[in-house]
Amino acid sequence: MLEKLCMLNSTSGDEKAVRDYIISEIKDYCEYSVDPLGSVIAFKKGRRTPEKKVMLCAHMDEVGFIITDITEEGYLKFSAVGGIDTKVVIDRVLKVNNINGVVGVKPVHLLSEDEKNTASKFNDLVIDIGAKTRAEALEYVSHGDYAYFCSDYTRLGGNLIKAKALDDRIGCMLLIELIKSNLEFDTSFCFNVQEEVGLRGSKCTSYAVAPDISVILEATTAADLCGVKGGDRVCVLGEGPVVSFMDGRTIYDKALYNLAMDTAKSIGISAQTKTAIAGGNDAGAIQISGKGSRVLAISLPCRYIHSPSSVVDENDIKSTRRLLSALLPKLYD
Repeated sequence: MLEKLCMLNSTSGDEKAVRDYIISEIKDYCEYSVDPLGSVIAFKKGRRTPEKKVMLCAHMDEVGFIITDITEEGYLKFSAVGGIDTKVVIDRVLKVNNINGVVGVKPVHLLSEDEKNTASKFNDLVIDIGAKTRAEALEYVSHGDYAYFCSDYTRLGGNLIKAKALDDRIGCMLLIELIKSNLEFDTSFCFNVQEEVGLRGSKCTSYAVAPDISVILEATTAADLCGVKGGDRVCVLGEGPVVSFMDGRTIYDKALYNLAMDTAKSIGISAQTKTAIAGGNDAGAIQISGKGSRVLAISLPCRYIHSPSSVVDENDIKSTRRLLSALLPKLYD
């Protein structure tokens, strides 16, 4: 399921492919609706109806690109949709309307000394689809079309998975699995749109559901690389799910944070926290939407996030499944 989800292309504002796949997987297991912005709101009946309303959510969109202009020579100008470092884009293959193109930039031997010491900007880049003129390019591409990283889904070593869009197709997969399982309590699930461009979908779905407690399933930056030590690593592959106490958008509910950490310990799995106050996720909007909600984020550590070669550890996915299974019933106490 994770491979199928990652290989689909669905950036912010263009989530239809992932949404259609999710609906095909959950439609026989729950009630669901699609809100005007495009998010999926699902309700799974459990064996009991609790007093507290609990919502679990993940986002469907991935980072990508949008075509902004076409030059007279047939090159495509483009901008990022979401937070992407230009260094992971140069010379990559992108797909636009099922056409492959290469991201080009001024050759290094033609750069001035100042240009060599300055990071490229998206305005410096073009997509080369092989067109010779603007008119030829316009036969295949239009302004506002989306472009995506071309990337395969493969394994590195024994347990590592490499793919694009692991942020946050892992969360989507885990939600689908929970919806298909037998739950003790009634639970709401939201597959949100447009997280990567400002947490937009979650603001709408959380207002509609009005949860008391919200659990956000995500992927988060791991910097456990050669030469990076201590807290600068942020989190580490293979050391279990990441339970955040604070990030750039949210201060998480302390009692929920402690409950998640204690639950992990009680079932014998390792869990870690995020040792950098940076980034953010849908919790930032959910926490302050409507009447407000207590929030908890459980994330998978992910190297090279927001690139075509994100990497996660399959053992962390297994540990996160176990943590969710043990934790969910406790949220209703």
